[in-house]
Amino acid sequence: MVFDLDGTLVDTPAAIGATLVEVLAGEGFTVDHAAVAATIGKPLVPSVAGLLELAADDQAVRTVVTRYQRLFDERVLGRGTELLYAGVADGLAALRGSGLSCAIATSKDLRVATALLGSSGIAAHFPVVITHDQVAQGKPHPEMGLCAAADLGVDAGACAYVGDAVGDMEMAVAAGMTPIGVAYGVASAAELTEHGAVQVCADFAEVVKAVSALAGRRTN
Repeated sequence: MVFDLDGTLVDTPAAIGATLVEVLAGEGFTVDHAAVAATIGKPLVPSVAGLLELAADDQAVRTVVTRYQRLFDERVLGRGTELLYAGVADGLAALRGSGLSCAIATSKDLRVATALLGSSGIAAHFPVVITHDQVAQGKPHPEMGLCAAADLGVDAGACAYVGDAVGDMEMAVAAGMTPIGVAYGVASAAELTEHGAVQVCADFAEVVKAVSALAGRRTN
């Protein structure tokens, strides 16, 4: 099993969007809220650069990114297990208890992903964490998923990928993984299905059932 992080395991998309809008406004930039929302789940630096229509190494981009990261650390990481969607803690424990190996493949960088997993109390479930700064090409390119599968010691075709965004489904399809969507994150059920999801789950309890059924079919 390979999981996305934001919008799939932890309820951070709203906080991410609100914090980024606040930082941009504080630096004198007025950006459409829908445009900011569309960047959630994507790498931060190119997203900010795109919103500002500036080069990634522009000083204004660096300033926004630095301030955003500071506020995210202060406001979001401190919320701890409150960030977890309902059923995630018990569901992950059940999946791991059944013998499934689990990994993370996220567009966050390693520092933030590690801190977020630790603060939300689920780091122990994920011996493998693949982040945007560890690969040459991020989602929807398959590299992140392929790296996660390789580090788990299995073929990508033996993995399911659970995510809440269109890019998650596209990456899973490109990597040869089974794409499972969650409808409580950033993309709608229709969008997830359109981009390859074989099933879209309404909550994490449904994710556990879907994954368990998939694992059962593959073992029998």
